Amino acid sequence: MFFAFKLFRRKPRIYSKIENHIYGIIIELLKVSSTDINVDELGGKYYLSNEEQHFKVTILSNDYVIRLTNTRDSVAEKYDKGFVEDVLKAVKEEKHRRMELVYDSINNSIEKMAERLHNTLIESNELENQKVRHLQSEPEFAEDKKANT
Repeated sequence: MFFAFKLFRRKPRIYSKIENHIYGIIIELLKVSSTDINVDELGGKYYLSNEEQHFKVTILSNDYVIRLTNTRDSVAEKYDKGFVEDVLKAVKEEKHRRMELVYDSINNSIEKMAERLHNTLIESNELENQKVRHLQSEPEFAEDKKANT
């Protein structure tokens, strides 16, 4: 049975030299936080842009075309479907990772704000309770003083 499952497992794809370089360029761009990732899901277009390095990548997933542009060169080529899918997988994973970071940051900010508000309310209520206790005990103290004089 184990043997049958092994047959259906996809073999790792071996890229051509050009595909290796293209994939490497995209992976390196994704490693840099200053690289913007924009997506047009309906149009199947993915854009990477790094202004610091003057580099732009456009991936047209429906046509399996990848366009690389920098200040000196621009090339757009059609690639194998499997290769483009592997590239898109890396782009989507990085986009998802970044979205998770933003989500976690927002969540942490909300949590800190809620904690601060909660603590402020607790302190405010405690101060109010102290005032009430003080006011309640003060008249008795004043009556005791009158009785002693």
